[in-house]
Amino acid sequence: MGSLTLIILSIGLAMDAFAVSVSDGICYRRMGWKGALLIALTFGFFQAGMPLLGFLAGQTVSEAIESVDHWIALILLVFIGGNMLREGIKGLHSPEEIERREYCTARELLLQGIATSIDALAVGVSFAVMKTNIWTAALSIGIITFICSLCGVGIGKRFGGALKEKAEICGGLILIGIGLKIFLEHMLGL
Repeated sequence: MGSLTLIILSIGLAMDAFAVSVSDGICYRRMGWKGALLIALTFGFFQAGMPLLGFLAGQTVSEAIESVDHWIALILLVFIGGNMLREGIKGLHSPEEIERREYCTARELLLQGIATSIDALAVGVSFAVMKTNIWTAALSIGIITFICSLCGVGIGKRFGGALKEKAEICGGLILIGIGLKIFLEHMLGL
């Protein structure tokens, strides 16, 4: 696989993490660089790790996961997004009762990392078939995802400030939308 192809593939795999990072930036407006780095590192780690797992697991495991990966991503992202949406709507009705969280929890971040990187698992299997250097590929995917996610949090922070009370609703809708996008792409073969 050529360098340009690997970079384009890495950017494509990073797009879900980028969109979720924007959502995190919107919802957690007071997040500093430490939180943004944690999000970017988490997404970069999962995006780099999943192709390694896929490469090692081989075709058999990939086929089993490939048949349900869109369901896993849909359930995780709709669950996280639904909670954010519920909290945002609750905040619109009773803003004095809602304590705005400054950071996403470790559990939320872990679920987001898994949900946005499941596709990379199947990519890892294809790397094995194509005899691609898995270490170079995983490093490229991880670094590009890290950069995209860091930029995404920054964009979300800037956009989130303009939304104020509606930020959590918007972030929840984005996560649900990403889950639906992943699901529909797999179901409809887009």
